[in-house]
Amino acid sequence: MTIFRPCIDIHNGAVTQIVGGTLDTTELKTNFIATRPSTYYAELYKQHALQGGHVIKLGPGNDIAARAALQAWPDALQIGGGIDVTNAQSWLESGASKVIVTSYLFPSARFDEERLARLSELIGKDRLVIDISCRRREDKWIVAMNRWQLLTDMEVTQESINLVSKYCSELLVHAADVEGLCRGIDEDLVQMLGQWCSIPVTYAGGAKHISDLDLVHRLSKGKVDLTFGSALDIFGGDKVRFDELIAWRAQDTQA
Repeated sequence: MTIFRPCIDIHNGAVTQIVGGTLDTTELKTNFIATRPSTYYAELYKQHALQGGHVIKLGPGNDIAARAALQAWPDALQIGGGIDVTNAQSWLESGASKVIVTSYLFPSARFDEERLARLSELIGKDRLVIDISCRRREDKWIVAMNRWQLLTDMEVTQESINLVSKYCSELLVHAADVEGLCRGIDEDLVQMLGQWCSIPVTYAGGAKHISDLDLVHRLSKGKVDLTFGSALDIFGGDKVRFDELIAWRAQDTQA
């Protein structure tokens, strides 16, 4: 059953919603910059028992805010952004339930299975999430790194998903081209993820209405979870209410 997965995106030390394709460009566009600290959102998710959410550090200068969020609800939130073999364990010790990794696995934008195997062995596959966030190029999805600006040599396919799934317990997939636009999800990608993935996977990008939960559930046959960002009222949006998502999750739990 598709469920709502919460997020805390942090940029320049503040909880922020960014148009994904503009990150690290001269035309950076933000939809929301919070006046409340990261701990507010962690405590809100804790209040409603919304485990499995992700805290993403969008660039440097975000460690303090990220650690504060993790410590507000230890062992319940995942952490991503600049994670590698040298710091993964320390983030788990700081309160992360799992670490999320992309760029470390792609030196010079080329996938390195040995790096993935080493990291998985170090912390255990049950504590590792692989981020295969991607950009669409014609009828393909290519994994993007360095805050979604650099395309790698990995295409998101059944084969590549099977490969990385051997080493991790979950996948996270931002559709970077629609991230932050609130114009609808990448339906083709969601459908393919539902067919290809054998482990839990969370999709983010473009969600704009509570009915997108039904849509993702139908397209993926309940195998893909959904994150709402810029459309959500707690992030300044006017298309989805947080209490609607809580009601959906409660209804799902009772079903």
